[in-house]
Amino acid sequence: MRNRPSGDSAKIWTIKRFMCAQLPNKVLESISIIDTPGILSGAKQRVSRGYDFPAVLQWFAERVDRIIMLFDAHKLEISDEFSEAIHALKGNEDKIRVVLNKADMVDTQELMRVYGALMWSLGKVFNTPEVLRVFIGSFWAEPLLIPDNRKLFELEEQDLFQDIQNLPRNAALRKLNDLVKRARLVRVHAHIISCLKKEMPSMFGKDHKKKQLISKLPVIFAKIQLEHHISPGDFPDSEKMQEQLMVHDFTRFHSLKPRMLEVLDELMTADIAKLMPLLRQEEIETPDQLVKGGAFDGTYNGPFMEGSTEGIYEGADDEEWVVTRDKPKYDEIFYTLAPTDGKLSGTKAKNWMVTTKLPNSVLGKIWKLSDVDRDGMLDDEEFALASHLIEVKLDGHGLPPELPGHLVPPSKRRQKGTAE
Repeated sequence: MRNRPSGDSAKIWTIKRFMCAQLPNKVLESISIIDTPGILSGAKQRVSRGYDFPAVLQWFAERVDRIIMLFDAHKLEISDEFSEAIHALKGNEDKIRVVLNKADMVDTQELMRVYGALMWSLGKVFNTPEVLRVFIGSFWAEPLLIPDNRKLFELEEQDLFQDIQNLPRNAALRKLNDLVKRARLVRVHAHIISCLKKEMPSMFGKDHKKKQLISKLPVIFAKIQLEHHISPGDFPDSEKMQEQLMVHDFTRFHSLKPRMLEVLDELMTADIAKLMPLLRQEEIETPDQLVKGGAFDGTYNGPFMEGSTEGIYEGADDEEWVVTRDKPKYDEIFYTLAPTDGKLSGTKAKNWMVTTKLPNSVLGKIWKLSDVDRDGMLDDEEFALASHLIEVKLDGHGLPPELPGHLVPPSKRRQKGTAE
């Protein structure tokens, strides 16, 4: 954050637990990721965090482009702290996406029950007519425990990645919407302050009248709403405003200035409307304004931190291609799959690769590394390389962003060097 916030929000910045990290990652050139501490449940909820957790969430929620809430399919629970956290996100429902994670830990029938229970619970907590978008999947790089819903997980994963990928393109529109929201809040605030000042006596009984007005604030809100035809959603939280008004002197409030309201109305009705075509024009002129790198360089590459890549560099110092030792085993599988003209089509290769139960985010990355000549097919060496990378991943190692030189198939090394 460039500017240190002032006032109540400054309290947030006293948190000693807040940590930042910069990484040389292409994805992070387009977006920044803020990870919150895990939600407490059960007996842990009685342990104080030492700071106002919901207030911190609210501060960030008002400033981010997307909020992703994670639930585990095998232990679905909305604790009291989770309910407080969701309440802190009020007013930002359009930014929220829900992920039902670890869905491979339950079978299809149980997953339907869990999904229904989650939607019912969210409906009670959010209390909005709109249904939140819930993405179902297993968002990690390990084999699926129960692969029955693999196709569903693939589609959900792609939808979630696409939603995140479009964030930079939609950022300007979000900021414009925030401007409109703040302008409407300013207009309502001006009417509330003016009304409170008008009701105050000029001489005696000011303290009593102030307490009376604060207690009747919801009634005042309703009166202003009807008199000026203002949407109820534009009004601030009455309980929070009642608390804040206690420390203010109503007689020092300013009266309503019609001319300033006219300028504000002109901003919302005319000036904002003129900006919309400019946003559309900018989108046309910069069609590649998307998140790039990691998951977003290909259809199935997942944006998740891989594990240790030590296994991938095995044999780096050997003269012989490290895959050669297991190539007879891989060749047997290759020819069983009936290659055409010495190559396996993407469909045939995929049908075998998915039997490993690795998620598509990993298999897509393995395909990208193995299809060295980028012809959309695998010859016997490329298939052997893909099989080797699958075993590396199944052994718990990570995958590199680019194929190391010692893993390039012998017949492709001269070709790859020429292309580079």
